[in-house]
Amino acid sequence: MGELVEGDDGLPAEDVGPWAIEKYNYLCRYVDISRGARGKFIGPGKAGATYLDLFCGPGRAKVRNGEFTDGGCVAAWRKSVAGGAPFSQVFIADIDEVRLNAAAERLKQAGAPVTAFHGPALQTVESILKRLDPYGLHFAFLDPFSLGVLDFRIFQKLAKRKRMDILVHLSKMDLQRNLGRNLAADVSAFDAFAPGWKDAIDAAQGQQGIRVELINYWKTLVKNLGIAASAEMKLLKGEKDQHLYWLLLVASHTLAHRIWNTAANDDGQRRLF
Repeated sequence: MGELVEGDDGLPAEDVGPWAIEKYNYLCRYVDISRGARGKFIGPGKAGATYLDLFCGPGRAKVRNGEFTDGGCVAAWRKSVAGGAPFSQVFIADIDEVRLNAAAERLKQAGAPVTAFHGPALQTVESILKRLDPYGLHFAFLDPFSLGVLDFRIFQKLAKRKRMDILVHLSKMDLQRNLGRNLAADVSAFDAFAPGWKDAIDAAQGQQGIRVELINYWKTLVKNLGIAASAEMKLLKGEKDQHLYWLLLVASHTLAHRIWNTAANDDGQRRLF
């Protein structure tokens, strides 16, 4: 996690690099372009369209050049409202109670129908799933700080909902920096992310090949759940062009993948329906 600083609204905010702006922009593009599909589930007597964020952070960030910006959950809510198809429910969770409370307060002030859950993602996802209408449309944003906390069991649980689209942050930097250490460890930080990964890859090859095989193996695990990881993996880079992380979509429906392909490759204004 980043350092907490005082926000411009008096609540805690996350200290982030400028690349976070790009990440939130892609999130908002997806929310905006999908407004037509979401609108079909919103209204009296309908099953609802929900937003889930299991690593929500404080909902506000301070970019290191001094600019403040909405964090993922607040930005997504505001974009859904601006597009005329606001999420019917917003469920947020975080293992850090200070961050969680700040996000919940910001969402309440923005008029969001928010429910907050404190705890690790593997625990809070269970509580949230109990609140979801099985016939609704659900969109989850998973934005952890490392691969190690992106437990594959989270995807197993989310995949139980028929209409569950998941935008995922995969840390390429974590994969690059810590691969050697995790290869050598008896118990690896990547074991939860991709169970059985050591048995599925050729450890005798170079690290680049190992990284490719590990991600492809994870995609295979996801596919076996009846959902698919998008071919489009948007690479976000740092100020010195260093590779930081990928954003990709995991979903079962082709429309969701078409929306993500559009969101990841243009200004996000073109609608598909």
